[in-house]
Amino acid sequence: MEFEALKAALAATPRNVPLLVIVGKMHEDRFELAEARACFDRVLAEDPHHAEGHLGIARLLDLCGEISEAAVRLEALCDKHPHFAPAWLLRSRIALDEGDSAAARTFYDKAVALDRSLADDELLQNILDRGGNKRMAMTSAGTTFEQTEDDDDDFPFEGLDAVAARDLSVEFRVKADMKFEDIGGMEKVKDDIRMKIIHPLKNADLFAAYGKKAGGGVLLYGPPGCGKTLMARATAGEIDAAFFSVGLHQVLDMYIGESEQKLHKIFELARKAAPAVLFFDETDALAADRRDMRQSAGRNLINQFLSELDGAQANNEGLLILGATNAPWHLDGAFLRPGRFDRIIFVPPPDAGARAEIAKIHAKGKPLVDFDPADLAKRTDGFSGADLRAVFDQATEAALGEAMRKGSLVPVSGKMLAKAAKEVKPSTRMWFESAKNHALYANQSGFYDDVLVYLGLKK
Repeated sequence: MEFEALKAALAATPRNVPLLVIVGKMHEDRFELAEARACFDRVLAEDPHHAEGHLGIARLLDLCGEISEAAVRLEALCDKHPHFAPAWLLRSRIALDEGDSAAARTFYDKAVALDRSLADDELLQNILDRGGNKRMAMTSAGTTFEQTEDDDDDFPFEGLDAVAARDLSVEFRVKADMKFEDIGGMEKVKDDIRMKIIHPLKNADLFAAYGKKAGGGVLLYGPPGCGKTLMARATAGEIDAAFFSVGLHQVLDMYIGESEQKLHKIFELARKAAPAVLFFDETDALAADRRDMRQSAGRNLINQFLSELDGAQANNEGLLILGATNAPWHLDGAFLRPGRFDRIIFVPPPDAGARAEIAKIHAKGKPLVDFDPADLAKRTDGFSGADLRAVFDQATEAALGEAMRKGSLVPVSGKMLAKAAKEVKPSTRMWFESAKNHALYANQSGFYDDVLVYLGLKK
């Protein structure tokens, strides 16, 4: 029934590219290969550079046994869309089928580095079983080398870091793929970052003349879902730096001493790639107040983190350490001393102008009628970017439900968005309840002054 409704919707809007992709995949799942190919051909007729369309045709060629043509198409797709992880994964499967386990391992590592959710233990085991413990390291000139698990240090910078990042399960980008222009609003935060981060790094020689080194630590704090992680990636893009994203699970280990070793390796990896941005999400989990800890293992990890920030074992010049936290009051005070996270930036919920810009971004690719970004912004005061996405998701689900009942395309209307805005509750309110208490009663250092200004409690 759902398939028939979607086909009816496509008949009503035959140039709807996202719908063509969905219907094409459903034909493919039913092994209706000719119909699927027709859908993907129509996608490329509308948009010749559409990555999903090219990937769909490559999958169909592979299913039909035309592996060589599929491989050629995938190579071209990866050249044009190097950050499109599913293409690298399919390329890995095809390389394995053709007996090239080294290439299969290289393409698999690339896919998982771009999107960890694509990790496939069975595929990786098949690659290893067929000798895929070697990888091809790629230089900036395009030359490839065969590389074993044990000789990472002998190979050029870009390949070495990608491999090391994979081994540590760290999200890695040789060059960040976002800039400030890709993030709606947040102009004050962007200005703060320019003054505290970007200008010092772009004018390193000038700062060196005054005895100041580029790099250091910056802490982004604020309610969840307001773009701290996106802002970190965009900061790396603005300074044309490598970007490493580290979560709690990439550091913590069940064996004593291993967590500290992992943390050190992550810092070493970023130092070799300088200029680089090393981003720690949920920093409060790795930098918790030692007074709250009963076990020495946690204390040892915090001491190691402090040592790495100080550059006690190596030079941190050209390395910018960005931390993001929703609970800055849980950080050990030692992390906020000069030379560590000594620059603090409050990332508030987006203002009305920013919400309108975010709404426009979420509206892309959706069939909309009576859509007024400014009106939606007025209805969503205090909403985070994640809350706004939930508004669009809920309104889109309502439109899809109605479309399946009618058997024809139903656009997302301004009325549906207004209704969803009423039903979605801003997730930032609970955060500000906690932050307000800390800002009023535990703010001797002025750490939370920006929160008080945002709440209108201080000028």
